Amino acid sequence: MKPMFTALRIPNYRLWATGALVSNTGTWMQRVAQDWLVLTVLTNNSGVATGVTTGLQFGPIALLAPVAGTVADRVDRRRLLMVTQALSGVLAGVLGVLVVTGTARLWHVYVLAGLLGVVAAFDAPARHAFVSEMVPPEALSNAVGLNSASFHAGRLIGPGVAGLLIHWLGTGPVFLLNAVSFGAVLLSLRGMDLRALQPLPRTLRDPGDTTGTGGTTGAGDTTGIRRYGSVMAGLTYVRRRPDLVLLLSVVGMVGTFGLNFQLTTALMARTVFDKGAGEYGLLGSIMAIGSLGGALLAARRERPTPALVVSATAAFGLASLAAALMPSYTTFAVALVPVGLSALTVMTAANATVQLSTAPELRGRVMALYGAIFMGGTPVGAPLVGWVGEHFGARWTILLGGGVSLATAVVAAAWLIVRDRRASACSADAEGLREEAVSHEGDDVQEGVRDDEGHDAARAPEPLPEHDPHHDVPEERPEPLVEVVGPAQERARHENRAVRPAESS
Repeated sequence: MKPMFTALRIPNYRLWATGALVSNTGTWMQRVAQDWLVLTVLTNNSGVATGVTTGLQFGPIALLAPVAGTVADRVDRRRLLMVTQALSGVLAGVLGVLVVTGTARLWHVYVLAGLLGVVAAFDAPARHAFVSEMVPPEALSNAVGLNSASFHAGRLIGPGVAGLLIHWLGTGPVFLLNAVSFGAVLLSLRGMDLRALQPLPRTLRDPGDTTGTGGTTGAGDTTGIRRYGSVMAGLTYVRRRPDLVLLLSVVGMVGTFGLNFQLTTALMARTVFDKGAGEYGLLGSIMAIGSLGGALLAARRERPTPALVVSATAAFGLASLAAALMPSYTTFAVALVPVGLSALTVMTAANATVQLSTAPELRGRVMALYGAIFMGGTPVGAPLVGWVGEHFGARWTILLGGGVSLATAVVAAAWLIVRDRRASACSADAEGLREEAVSHEGDDVQEGVRDDEGHDAARAPEPLPEHDPHHDVPEERPEPLVEVVGPAQERARHENRAVRPAESS
């Protein structure tokens, strides 16, 4: 099997990937249907209402990140995922029933989107950390890439199918199909070989460990749990890791302002190109072509670097700016392919870099923080982008995201350059000190004695003095810290001689 699909050799991961592909397809179908429901049925092309719905769906991820990450680090992640997937299916089914029966209102969508966000807040960190239990460390980067491939394969299939179903049947059946799709993940989780899983350690002695290896505590050692088992442990760990701070900052800016294509493509299709649901869904599928290509490339990459994340961010910013200026629906659709490719590279490279460099004991909490920053900016970014679209036009929503992403890449690149120069300077200083120390050591060895030919010779060590038994000096014993005074000591004081305390038998 080729290196691109190494993780699929593992039976448990194959089950997981299969179920995830079905569920991801359903998830993308619901996202398209939900936006179209709000934009065209429940409102009159309101970008703000659509942005609020998106914000409510992702807002809880930011608010609950510390708690959700702690839960993911402390409980059985497989069981937690079974609960979150079941609840997600129930919420999708409720929305589908409301739409099919004609009783859905905008506030219904708001409430259900918020509840789905709460469930997703606990699902995301558990899902990220659970991958580490299914595959060994050497296959983790490949598994992360394949996860992204599965996610964007669903994104490739889902919007197109959703557009056709909306055109033929309306949005209600789309929500019902998504509810059923969560059953695929539940079946894959139930069918796994539990003996083949590799549960991660769940405590950490020192969150300042910058090696990424962490430390485990024994079963009876609760020091690490008491001190670092809190919800703030992830923040403490990340704060002492400048490389993680950089990655999370880049991801936060791109996620908040740049990755709102669920909203921006809907506005472009509806208000700029005057297209319907089918053409809107097709834009998502076309963009997913680039995303899927980026995911497969990521699966071949053994270990990404922060420099790759920054470079991909710059490429994403430039591609977004170009797409915003396309004059027709066709050219805009084609321009979305490089946008999807660069966006996916940012996401997978950042995700894999954070996971591979984080201590296993805190991976759930750090990945919860990652998810909170990546998707939690949506409650701020989506309404803002929707407002920009209503007042300045849909093109400006993409121009805003592209410009912010490009500026973020420039600042991050400058930070990396300064860091590398400082590291080089420190390395040069250390090498100079080492050479100076070696030079002084050679001078000390060579000084003082000349041989018969007049050259410097090494000074011979002085011989040790011979032992003279007549000049033995009795060993001095340290005085006791506390003197015990008894009758014998009192008599000795009167006789002007020292008597030592008797040793106890």
